[in-house]
Parts: sequence; structure tokens; C-alpha cells
Amino acid sequence: MNSAPRNRRTILIRLALLGLTVVLGIGSRRFAAHFPDFVVAYAGDTFWATAAFLWIGLLLPRASTRHVAALTLLVSLLVEVGQLYHAPWLDTIRRTTLGGLALGHGFLWSDLACYVVGVGLGAGIEVIWRSQAYSSKGISRV
Repeated sequence: MNSAPRNRRTILIRLALLGLTVVLGIGSRRFAAHFPDFVVAYAGDTFWATAAFLWIGLLLPRASTRHVAALTLLVSLLVEVGQLYHAPWLDTIRRTTLGGLALGHGFLWSDLACYVVGVGLGAGIEVIWRSQAYSSKGISRV
């Protein structure tokens, strides 16, 4: 009974972070003229991986941060390598807004580095968030 409100808050916080991450990622592309080239080139893929980390964390709420990060990196790698495959039906999906955002368009080695940074960002936020939750309850966690 006591865990239901906590879980609901955790889900709401994670959804809020996911929404913010999506807005930042899309905003980095939509308002590219207002950002340095470095941000335009790498922010979208970095935030994509952070959003994927948050999404997988929502799907697997009991999984450790390490496992969610590893699974997210695996999914990210598969999506990126999948961009080397260009079947007509798959390219049709990629031409849609959601398909393009989810699957991408072309393989880039630099995207893999962005994914590592993005997953690290998500995992870092989660570790800090969890340590704050434990410290506020007086629980020591090593």
C-alpha cells in the first residue's frame, strides 16, 4: 500500500523527464539556427539515447540502472546498425516523422558515441536521483 504512491510518483517523474528529453532533442534540430554546429550535430542523438534509457526504465521498473543502461546501449547499437539495411518497406517507415525519429536514416559512427553519452546522462540522473531518495530516508547505500 505504501509503495503505490511512491511508484506513481516515480512513473510521473520519469514521464516528465522523458517529455523534457524529447522536447530538448527535437528542439535541437528544429531550432538548429540558434545553436552552435556541435550542438546541432550531436544533441539530437544524445537526447534520443537518454529518452530510450528513460523509456526502457519505464518498461522495466525493477531492473537495475546498469541493466537498463546495457539494454539501452544494445538497442541503440541495433538501431544504428539497422540503418545500414535499406529495404523499401523499412525506408517507407523511416520517411514518416515517428519512424525517422525512432529508426534514424543513415549509419554514423559518431552516433554510437552520442548514444554512450546519452545513456550515461540518463544513468547518471537516475543514480543521483536514487541516492537522493535513499539519503532523504536515512538509508545508507554503498
